Amino acid sequence: MWVKVCGLRDRETVDAAVGAGADAVGFVFAPGSVRTVPAVDAAPLVAHARERGVLTVGVFRNQPLAEVVALAELSGVAVVQLHGAEPAADHRELRERGWPTIRAMAARDYAPEREVAPHPADHLLLDAPEPGAGRLFDGGGLVERPPSRDWVLAGGLTPGNVAERIRTLRPWGVDVSSGVESSPGVKSVTLVREFVHAAQQGETEAPLFSTEAPLFSGESPRR
Repeated sequence: MWVKVCGLRDRETVDAAVGAGADAVGFVFAPGSVRTVPAVDAAPLVAHARERGVLTVGVFRNQPLAEVVALAELSGVAVVQLHGAEPAADHRELRERGWPTIRAMAARDYAPEREVAPHPADHLLLDAPEPGAGRLFDGGGLVERPPSRDWVLAGGLTPGNVAERIRTLRPWGVDVSSGVESSPGVKSVTLVREFVHAAQQGETEAPLFSTEAPLFSGESPRR
C-alpha cells in the first residue's frame, strides 16, 4: 500500500513520515489553507525528503499554470498534484515540462465512464467534497464501480479507520493530512507514525509509484 502524508511544514514531521515508511510527503502551496507553506521554506524539506529517497509532491488548487510552475521549480518537488478544476491541458503541460501529475477530485464527482479516454494525469486521487476537512465520504459508489486506473484514497482517513477503508474500497494508495493532526495544521508525530503503520496493515497492492523509475525516484525533474 502506497502512503502519502500531506500538509507537512517542518522537518520533524517529515522525518516522522519518512521514518515510519511513508512513500511520499506532500507540501501545500494552495493559498488559504492552514497547511500552506511558502515554497522557499518547503525547499529544504523537499531536499531532505529527496535525500531519504521519498517522493515529494506539491499540492495546488485552481492556481494559474505559471504560478504552479514557478512554485514547483522553487520548491523542487518531483510531482504536482492539482486539486481543483484545472483543465487537462494543465496536466499535459506539466508532464511535458517534466512533472508527473496527480488529478485530485471529490469522489462524488468521479464518473468511470469519463475515464474511457485517458486523462493526461498520471494518477487519480479521490477525496471528500471539502478537501482537508477531515470528513469521511460515502464510498458505496466506489465499491460498485471502482476506477479502472490506479487511484489514491483521501478524505477523513485516520489511524483508526484507514485499514478498514483500504479493505473496503481497495485503493492503490492512501493520502492523509488532517487525520494526523493534533490541531488544524499542526501535525502529530505520534499520529503520523500510527497512520503509516495502520495503512500498511491494509491489503497490499503493488507500489503506485515505482522507486526504480526515474520520474518517480524522489528526485525533482527540474534539478
